[in-house]
Amino acid sequence: MTWKGKLEKIDDNRWEIPKDEFPGMRTNAIIYASESMIDNIRSDNAPQQVANVACLPGIVGSSMAMPDIHWGYGFPIGGVAAVDADSGSISPGGIGFDINCGVRLIKTDLTVDDLGGNIGALVDELYKNVPSGLGSKGLTRIGNKEMHDILLNGSKWAVENGYGWERDIDATEEQGRMIDADPSKVGEKAIKRGLPQLGSLGSGNHFLELDVVDDVFDESVAKKFGLKEGAVTVTVHCGSRGCGHQIATEYLQEMERYIKNNRIDLPDRQLACAPLDSKLGDDYYKAMCCGANYAWANRQMITHWIRESFENILGDSAENMGIDVVYDVAHNIAKKERHDVDRHSENVLVHRKGSTRAFAAGRREITPMYRDVGQPVIIPGDMKVGTYVLVGKKGAMEETFGSTCNGAGRKMSRKSAIGNLKASDVMDEMRKSNIYLRNGSDEGLLEEAPAAYKDVDEVIKVVCDAGLTGKVAKLTPIGVVKG
Repeated sequence: MTWKGKLEKIDDNRWEIPKDEFPGMRTNAIIYASESMIDNIRSDNAPQQVANVACLPGIVGSSMAMPDIHWGYGFPIGGVAAVDADSGSISPGGIGFDINCGVRLIKTDLTVDDLGGNIGALVDELYKNVPSGLGSKGLTRIGNKEMHDILLNGSKWAVENGYGWERDIDATEEQGRMIDADPSKVGEKAIKRGLPQLGSLGSGNHFLELDVVDDVFDESVAKKFGLKEGAVTVTVHCGSRGCGHQIATEYLQEMERYIKNNRIDLPDRQLACAPLDSKLGDDYYKAMCCGANYAWANRQMITHWIRESFENILGDSAENMGIDVVYDVAHNIAKKERHDVDRHSENVLVHRKGSTRAFAAGRREITPMYRDVGQPVIIPGDMKVGTYVLVGKKGAMEETFGSTCNGAGRKMSRKSAIGNLKASDVMDEMRKSNIYLRNGSDEGLLEEAPAAYKDVDEVIKVVCDAGLTGKVAKLTPIGVVKG
């Protein structure tokens, strides 16, 4: 289905769906995109979802979508919406099933020359030590007590149990722990699904990427982030696995009953929500925080196995090789924050669904190590083109509740990619690009083929030209692990 509604151009990077376009819209909707992207954005009807979100009870400011927008569950992927912290509603569709799907960037002091002929061996070791694929299980066995502590403490649990360094926590959004987490709000099935999966990538668009810093656009900020041209880095993209998915599933079912019983009028049942000040809304928020903490612990465990993989192949210590976390950013999350709304400061809950926090310099939520330059923002493209490192800018604070894109965004559905592309062609494409690939299945490879994604350069240009972020560095892949 193609979007046929109003989409009025504001400027080269912004498009508006007016507040009066559909009954029930409480505000307008803004899509960040270039003119050349609009036909593709219209083609999967995702603008309808941006307009639907504008009907969310308690929404403040505009309903927004980033240039990586595509069709999602309830909210579009790339959607951003803030609600009043007192009178607003929380919607699992505005967070996603993979709670705190996010990206962690790890730098090293190594160059490609330092790796010698070991790139393939290193990727093979990473593939072995960081399980990937549908239903993959981690290398560490935990019980219910440990799971309770993980849901409560996130990355802190992992570091305290020997899976990382104390300074890793300082380089993680929220220090790897949402403090409002309450494990009693998480069901037994979610706990059971999460128990065997800690320390694993999973499937879908999750990956582990060995990169090289190819371009530095902002020397001073790159230096602050510990990035220098020619250095080898590792990018990790994964989330809360079956634990987060089950939390979302169970609370969505409860919220669908809630809106039906309370006759809450929404344009799409996938926007099922509950007031933040209700027991259901509060319970879900606390359970979501647990899912976020599981994801941070998961990426922290993976960081540990990455360090061990480098040590096993190169024969030196991770400390000597300078294998440090640059930053870990969350996608698919809701955060209680304070922002300017209609020229006054207000407490809000910001839903970011396939969107990244991009706070400008000075915000107290930014780790002290980066507070004077702004929050690092890590934006993967596709497995062939690599990843951009950006930094949050003032425009994001003024327009998008401190938010920006989270990736290139799909231009082909997974079904379409599987039906129209060939795994052998994708593998040849990777070989010709000198990228060593380890993947678990042909289907998973096709779903994530480079041709299935938008041009990340164009996405980055929009968010930077709009003043939401600034370019810092570009990372080019030399090895990829996919589920």
